Amino acid sequence: MALNPGDVAGTLALDVVPWPAVPAPAVAVVMPLGSTEQHGHHLPFDTDTAVAAELARRLVDARPGLVLAPPLAYGASGEHEGFPGTLSMGCEALERVLLELGRSASRWAARLLVVNGHGGNLAPLDAAVRRLRSEGRETAYWTPQVPGGDSHAGRTETSLMLALRPAAVRREVAVTGPTAPLQELLPRIRAVNLAAVSPSGVLGDPAGASVEEGRDLLALLLDDLDRAVGRWLAGEDVDEGGRLTGWRAGVRAAVAQVSRSGSEAEPDA
Repeated sequence: MALNPGDVAGTLALDVVPWPAVPAPAVAVVMPLGSTEQHGHHLPFDTDTAVAAELARRLVDARPGLVLAPPLAYGASGEHEGFPGTLSMGCEALERVLLELGRSASRWAARLLVVNGHGGNLAPLDAAVRRLRSEGRETAYWTPQVPGGDSHAGRTETSLMLALRPAAVRREVAVTGPTAPLQELLPRIRAVNLAAVSPSGVLGDPAGASVEEGRDLLALLLDDLDRAVGRWLAGEDVDEGGRLTGWRAGVRAAVAQVSRSGSEAEPDA
């Protein structure tokens, strides 16, 4: 008996279903984009990927017709190469990979959405999305913004990982890194690398992180993502570069209240 897209229960994910289960054209394919980079002494290398993948999965669960692609777990993480274990493809290669994946996805999906989890990916991601849009391919991206959040492996990401994979968080060895605003640290990071600013690899203070805070942050970030995607699918509210945001004043205030550890940040540095 032939399999139809409507016959598959649960998340429509390419790492789970066979090809006949995928609608053509699909409403949109959702691709999580993360990194494999150090996150201090206490968080795993796939932190950015884990957060992006979970938000993308929840989005696809909530919106029938969307298709979840496997995460792209490597990004532009050159600033973290002072720490063993980091694997970075660099900006030029990442832009090219995203271009080719976007062109491929457009053969069977009406739209492509990239859910980004690493701040270092933003420049090549933005460039790739602009190029795809200039080619007539409906492409967009979303990246988390956490008012009051710290930049890298601090309270914000530690809370998120406690909510997602508590067994992967080694709280007993967590240390505090520089807590100055990221904009003050970026010149030195760009001139040398992150290790020159923070020998531990942390930017922020993991103290105070909790499962409850992580769950609240995930819910608020998902709300932002879902609002943004809803407007995009309706043909509204997309800037020419394809960056989506669903923030409303009330949501920003709620996120800031949940995460009070620093200045506004786009994790992850």
